[in-house]
Amino acid sequence: MRWRYILSEVFTGLWRNVTMTIAMIITMALSLGMLGGGILLFWQVDRMEKFFFARVEVSIFLKADITDEQRSALDQELRADPLVATNGVTYESREEAYNNFKQLYRDSPDLVESVKPDTLPESFRVKLKDPEKFKEISERYKDKAGVDDIVDQKELLGRVFDILGSLQTSALLVAIFMGVAALLLVANTIQVAAYSKRREVAVMKLVGASNWFIQAPFVLEAVFAGLIGSIIAFGFLMIGWWVLFSKGGSLESLETVLTPVEWTSVLLMLPILAGISALVSAVTGWVTLRFYVRV
Repeated sequence: MRWRYILSEVFTGLWRNVTMTIAMIITMALSLGMLGGGILLFWQVDRMEKFFFARVEVSIFLKADITDEQRSALDQELRADPLVATNGVTYESREEAYNNFKQLYRDSPDLVESVKPDTLPESFRVKLKDPEKFKEISERYKDKAGVDDIVDQKELLGRVFDILGSLQTSALLVAIFMGVAALLLVANTIQVAAYSKRREVAVMKLVGASNWFIQAPFVLEAVFAGLIGSIIAFGFLMIGWWVLFSKGGSLESLETVLTPVEWTSVLLMLPILAGISALVSAVTGWVTLRFYVRV
């Protein structure tokens, strides 16, 4: 009987302040959507780092006038180097480099036409047992006969992931800002609801009702609005995933560069966002009633 009364009061309170309830739900949905997107971006960047850094290579570019003897000696020395992974040395000729370039930039025909087959240098692609040992490899081979330049892909990838990391931080900061706005709106809505029912609250206090029984409807109002907001936010994330990463999505052409965003990760956002919204709404409601509204 008590729970029936509490639930009826929850829905009555939500309907009584319907405009503020809608505003609270929309603000919750936006903040939770940003938070969910930030979490997915954080997971995705971490997954991409592990994926690409596990495949990172060192490129040893050769001079145009390198002799066959120098190339052969360098090849043998690299394959015998203890820092190099087993079967971790691949030779790429000028023709192979040009064909790979044409394949990589096939969507930019003007760029491909501007590059001649003899423009790109031949090279050795070297996979290290420990990618952190690049400096040792660089020091060991930079002065070898026939070596023109040594490039660490990890350094280049690190710059890309620094940019992605800044996007992570920006998304989370926006989510926090929206979350603060949502919390203030939740607190304000509860204060208005408590004030509109101050006479009923006074009567319940006189007849000996506990603080928990009086506060429960107000707290559950905030929790209910937060849960609705989390469901809407999850819907936004599903639509975003479908538009961007599903088959035929906007980013499908980048599947060779971006690791796919797993559908299971998106599904996991529903319980995470629902749990966060319920907990934050409940705590905000309780704190508001405890310190700002005398019931």
